[in-house]
Amino acid sequence: MATSRSMWCTRTAPGYDIYSMNADGKGVSRLTTHPAHDESPAWSPDGTLIAFESDRNGNREVYVMHVDGSGQANLTKNSASDQDPSWSPDSTAIVFSSNRDDVWNEVYVMKTDGTALIRFTAIPGYDGSPSWSPG
Repeated sequence: MATSRSMWCTRTAPGYDIYSMNADGKGVSRLTTHPAHDESPAWSPDGTLIAFESDRNGNREVYVMHVDGSGQANLTKNSASDQDPSWSPDSTAIVFSSNRDDVWNEVYVMKTDGTALIRFTAIPGYDGSPSWSPG
């Protein structure tokens, strides 16, 4: 059986980085080392990937990486602010919020490779912090 791990972000001047550790407090690993703000980490349900948001390209984007921090890739590549990623229960899609179509945040979903983007909401107001039900 795999060891449970927790994940968090910590201020590491000038930005924030993502760390993980075993449930017993041992085995701390720094997963990101960029001077930007790397935040809002989310484990994929299958335990193989981590989605997170980062402003390393000058605005917030949704990224994905392997659980050891390798293979960091920008999925959204848009000039808008893309944030708050959350995985679908089957690990095939990521939902997130973005202000790409107007001044308010709306909810979008995409495949885990950044393709097949669909806008879910289009109502006046702020739609943020989306998440999936467990099953």
